[in-house]
Amino acid sequence: MNVHVIKMPDIGEGIAEVEVVAWHVKPGDEVQEDQALADVMTDKAAVEIPSPVKGKVIALGAKAGDVVAVGAELMRLDVEGGGGTDEVAKATAAAAPPTAATATVAKAGNGVAPARAAALPAPSRAPDQKPLASPSVRRHARELGIELRDVSGSGPAGRIEHSDLDAHAAGKRAPAGARTPSDLIERHDTEQIPVIGLRRKIAQKMQESKRRIPHFAYVEEVDVTELEKLRAFLNETRRDDQPKLTLLPFIMRAVVLAAADYPQINAHFDDDAGVITRYRAVHLGIATQTKSGLVVPVVKHAEARDIWESAAEVSRLAGAARDGKADREELSGSTITISSLGPLGGIVSTPIINHPEVAIVGINRIVERPVFADGAVVARKLMNLSSSFDHRVVDGQDAAEFIQRVRRLLEVPATLFMPSARQSDT
Repeated sequence: MNVHVIKMPDIGEGIAEVEVVAWHVKPGDEVQEDQALADVMTDKAAVEIPSPVKGKVIALGAKAGDVVAVGAELMRLDVEGGGGTDEVAKATAAAAPPTAATATVAKAGNGVAPARAAALPAPSRAPDQKPLASPSVRRHARELGIELRDVSGSGPAGRIEHSDLDAHAAGKRAPAGARTPSDLIERHDTEQIPVIGLRRKIAQKMQESKRRIPHFAYVEEVDVTELEKLRAFLNETRRDDQPKLTLLPFIMRAVVLAAADYPQINAHFDDDAGVITRYRAVHLGIATQTKSGLVVPVVKHAEARDIWESAAEVSRLAGAARDGKADREELSGSTITISSLGPLGGIVSTPIINHPEVAIVGINRIVERPVFADGAVVARKLMNLSSSFDHRVVDGQDAAEFIQRVRRLLEVPATLFMPSARQSDT
């Protein structure tokens, strides 16, 4: 037996250890060169570790959820020819960009095997052979609920492509309204999901924020009728090179202008050192939901961006975050955060502050309701801002005045385009 030892490579940025999020192979599997072996998690991003050689897995050096140091043994392979130790640094550098990895867990079934569509070709690989697929294809398969072992690959060496997944999903799709035999069967199965990887990081961050920060909430209703009219007009008249505007860039601009009047809101609190740092720059964290969990990409220097530039940057960062391609610089350094659940935002929420920040502004969904105006009942579009503040740093009156300033800017949207306007002018 020729043993080839694969060690955890140095993936840069001063990272000394990583968490093993998921294994794509197990002892006894035959692996090909460049085949994905494992997903590992750094502070923010996940990186896929490829195999530098072809061989058979002898043993794994850790289990999912374990933290391993750079240079520690990751895996042993039985290879043809001479064995040795490989740091896989070159292989890792040549791999696909970091992906937001999700732990792979076994789904408990109900004992009823789904019928395979006759039109679907059987996979050409051996039953025990690991299917070849890129990280994005594996992520796509998880989203579709498809086992890669059931899919026939059309790419080189049987590699599974996105088109193969789409074809497989189309072949499995049942007619509209059809009832499967399992619909009326009692279910007693359960599913246990390890809290590892990005989900563990999120849990730790939220727990730390709630433990250290005495939150208090402030909710205000905003009439966005005129703002929505302006947004619709700007979208209708925008240039081809300008992004389509959502409500978010306008709220970003309102927060930037309000922060100029209330610098205590755009701040960090180092409670260990007992120091508050106020920032003139506004680095807006935009809480973004991805398939792997919540991440917060940061729009740097929002104070220097107009609504079009803000919209374009949000779109770029959100796309990178959802694809798992956002780097650490793009996911850190925020001074205040905006959180939104989009059209599912409910009427009130209680967002958790992104420590060490001292405030977070939550956006709820827009509803149309009748209101009284000048003695008449009229339809208006209303939206709540649900915000949380660190009561050690921000007094209740300051928080209320800050949100009222944001409200006035949004209700009279022309003021959003007057960056030199101060509170006394509105």
